[in-house]
Amino acid sequence: MLPEVVQRKLDALPVSPGVYLFKDARGEVVYIGKASSLRNRVRSYFQSTTDTRYFIATLANEIGDLETFVTATEKEAALLENHLIKEHQPRYNVKLRDDKQYMSLRLDAKAAWPRLEVVRKPKSDGALYFGPYHSASAARQTLRLVNRHFQLRTCTDTDFASRRRPCLQHQIMRCPGPCVLPVDREAYGQQVGDVALFLNGRHDELVVQLGQRMQSAAEAQNYEQAAVHRDQIRAIETSREQQRVSVANVIDQDVIGMHRQAEDVEVAVLMIRSGKLVGVRTYALDHVRLPDAEVIASFIAEYYARGSYVPDEILFPLELDASEGLAAMLAERRENKRAPAVFVPKRGARSRLVEMATENAAHAFREKSRAKTDIDEKLGQLMKRLRLPKLPRRIECIDISHTGGTDTVAAVVALYNGEPDRKRYKSFHVKRVSGGDDYGAMYEVLTRRLRRGREQEVGWELPDLLLVDGGKGQLNVALAAMRDMNVVDLPVAGLAKEKENVMGDKLVDRIYLPGQKNSIALREGSTALYFLALARDEAHRSSNSIREKLGKRKRLRTGLEDVPGVGTVTRKALLRTLGSLKAVRTASAEELVAAGATKAQARAIRHHFASDAVVPVVEAPATDEGTVAEPATQSVAENEAVEHAFISDDEPELH
Repeated sequence: MLPEVVQRKLDALPVSPGVYLFKDARGEVVYIGKASSLRNRVRSYFQSTTDTRYFIATLANEIGDLETFVTATEKEAALLENHLIKEHQPRYNVKLRDDKQYMSLRLDAKAAWPRLEVVRKPKSDGALYFGPYHSASAARQTLRLVNRHFQLRTCTDTDFASRRRPCLQHQIMRCPGPCVLPVDREAYGQQVGDVALFLNGRHDELVVQLGQRMQSAAEAQNYEQAAVHRDQIRAIETSREQQRVSVANVIDQDVIGMHRQAEDVEVAVLMIRSGKLVGVRTYALDHVRLPDAEVIASFIAEYYARGSYVPDEILFPLELDASEGLAAMLAERRENKRAPAVFVPKRGARSRLVEMATENAAHAFREKSRAKTDIDEKLGQLMKRLRLPKLPRRIECIDISHTGGTDTVAAVVALYNGEPDRKRYKSFHVKRVSGGDDYGAMYEVLTRRLRRGREQEVGWELPDLLLVDGGKGQLNVALAAMRDMNVVDLPVAGLAKEKENVMGDKLVDRIYLPGQKNSIALREGSTALYFLALARDEAHRSSNSIREKLGKRKRLRTGLEDVPGVGTVTRKALLRTLGSLKAVRTASAEELVAAGATKAQARAIRHHFASDAVVPVVEAPATDEGTVAEPATQSVAENEAVEHAFISDDEPELH
């Protein structure tokens, strides 16, 4: 039974295009959709008593309110829907997760000297993104191919700005050296365009252009440049030989296919460029309660909002509501501002392409289901080996790291279904223990971590298995921390490394469990050892990385940070121009001014280093929650710079 307020709004819906928002009883937006006719579309969810679609089954029980926005056109509805989805993040709308195991190639054509780079998370920054690639090796192999045959710079922006002479890439003729040499911007821009055509799969068009340039270079007796174009054409032809499927229409197309089982959906995208199939992407959508047409419409909007190339045609298997508005919105993302053709083919070659996309979606669904079954079997073996109460889907491991008893930090890493879950990694700066007391440090970190888990803080939920790196001693520390934090029913184990005993016998990795005198030996190559060793190795890597960053941060704070009046921007300029802290120390006031300092700053630097008035670094006080606080005298800009230098994308913030 619908709430009375919802029923009144349903009766008053207009026939105009617009956007509708479904809200639950708490007022939270659970789904946002668009329609060419609000009255027909929204009422269709509630009028049929025989509708068995997954979304309909629970909608009447969940909806507490309904809100609509009327727009003048379908295009405005599509744009407004996209904006509201980003704002509210409703749980039933399709979300393409940024899985870090997939990589993309980024090319910012608007940069002064663009370069191609590998990234893990595409952003809406106006750059061109290609991929995602199914593995890091595939992405880097493509990057190497481009760098070998198309002369774009490969160095980072920092290296580019600090270069004083060309690097090895210039010497082997893979970079024109724009960092220090006078390079023709038009010719460089031409290379950028060639790379975009190549990665977009528009090989025929690129080969024609390169052939014309090769002919022109040969006629001008510039045989070296002609040979470069020849090699580029050969590389493209070799890459094209791998495309074994071709279609009748020599245009750019994306073909959408979908396979569904209950609330689990797999979507496949066939990417066809100039009539050649150049790639297939598949996306798993879990716990989807939307009708199929809504899934496809939401997927398309989200997919192209992430910067994917918008082709001439987009084919899909189901009729979509407000498809004209969707096409008009996609036109805004194309360089020529022409709306792509979006439709459901009924027969012919296009229809067979949709069938192929659907088959790919079904195949990917089966493969991922098989992989999920495999991981359940492997986790089941670990559960049996360690006598755990349930599958250890989430495993956490703790490791302590320090430098000669100082700069003690800890990392708590997480695995989910046997894969690193970096969003759940936690890092700690040990505050109350020093001098290399690993037991004390582990106790402190575990009590802080378990307290927040016991209080059920979001993101701090307790795992299915807690692993400590070490033997009985470390295991007893973990049990003491659990007892003091009143945490019960948390499975815990200690993993001791492989070693030799006094007799020279090799002891394999072994597990220590609470209440069990003897350890459990883990056979090399066993499933149990694989997961536990992965967690341990990740913990080692993470804790060492954090310790190294902390040491680097302290080293960076022993020089110019102590000079009054010299901020982050000036420090970077001086180090970049003069090359080292030693050069800054010995530079004259005139050289400092030429390198980016003001006269007052130059005098302060000379006075500081001339008198050796090195101010000792004051350790930052720690808050109750463990976050390292910055000194009160440090500016906001300096804080941001230090945090950026200390915390990487792969490591969490210290606690």
